[in-house]
Amino acid sequence: MVCMAGELRSPLQGGLPPVDTAAGAIVEIACDESGFSGTNLLDPATPLIAHASVDLYADEAAGLIAQLRSGSRFSPQELKSGRFLRGRHAGQALERFLAALRGRAHVHLVDKELFLVTRIVDMFLAEPSYAAGTRLTLDHRPAALTLYRARHIAGGDWGAFLAAFVALVRSTRRHRPDPRGVECFLHARDALVRHGLGAQAEAVLNRLATARVRAVLTRLSNGDRSIPPPLEPMLPALAETILFWSDRRRRVLVIHDEQSALTAGRLRRLQQALADSAESSPAGVSPLAGLVMVDSRDDPRVQVADLLAGVARRSSGIIDDGPLQPLLSPTSLRDLDR
Repeated sequence: MVCMAGELRSPLQGGLPPVDTAAGAIVEIACDESGFSGTNLLDPATPLIAHASVDLYADEAAGLIAQLRSGSRFSPQELKSGRFLRGRHAGQALERFLAALRGRAHVHLVDKELFLVTRIVDMFLAEPSYAAGTRLTLDHRPAALTLYRARHIAGGDWGAFLAAFVALVRSTRRHRPDPRGVECFLHARDALVRHGLGAQAEAVLNRLATARVRAVLTRLSNGDRSIPPPLEPMLPALAETILFWSDRRRRVLVIHDEQSALTAGRLRRLQQALADSAESSPAGVSPLAGLVMVDSRDDPRVQVADLLAGVARRSSGIIDDGPLQPLLSPTSLRDLDR
């Protein structure tokens, strides 16, 4: 345990120690998320995940937080988006906050249901990889969007289909693939087809072959670590954040609030996947220089990122054509045409 300011804290877990960060230009960003619910991706209370990042210096972030606290009754520990957006002058405070971050921040949004659909397509219709679900695999996105946009026709069978997929991949963590789980997933697929979702959506569903599903599940149950964890949206969200700040010309050192999904092994595989992509790393050097876990209470930059992520997730009305739009990633995993 680590003792700070009279309280006991558990040692921080995860991260990826920076290696050779002196090679080439480096940008240091601070990140946090809002809406992460582990593998519970079908919770209607949190349909979105927002992953926010800022490139502020610590004193700039501390000054911004102090300004936002001025004249308010916010907790002395951390600003949280729920109370921030309910404040007496929330509109004005939000406008000042976002203006201060213009050109210094970035938000990547993930629709959890669309994420699950991209995972189904990436795993069972393509070769699963740590680049899946990002701009590096946009050729797979049309199939996922086609299926996702047909969901309203399917009624309750849509939720049953996604739930069957979640149960299917969860079952491989400790056991061999359960034939009953495979049958349940394929039965849920067939139920969607019977709704008449349209030729394109049905073509995607009909390509979910039994043999392919079982083959991928067997790889997962055998511990094939080249396949990313199927129910972890934080990995593609982090990859998109890195690709944005790197811009193909510099490496990115990430300072991140402690996040259980970002283990050292996963980060190493993500680092290598980004290095292997000519689009993200023309020189063959990964844009991910390293990731350092911190406690958000100790880093004002992470506190700003946390507040920004919470605002983005909670305030859907200001996302499109609103004051947040300039900070929003155009490659966010959401359907702009829904």
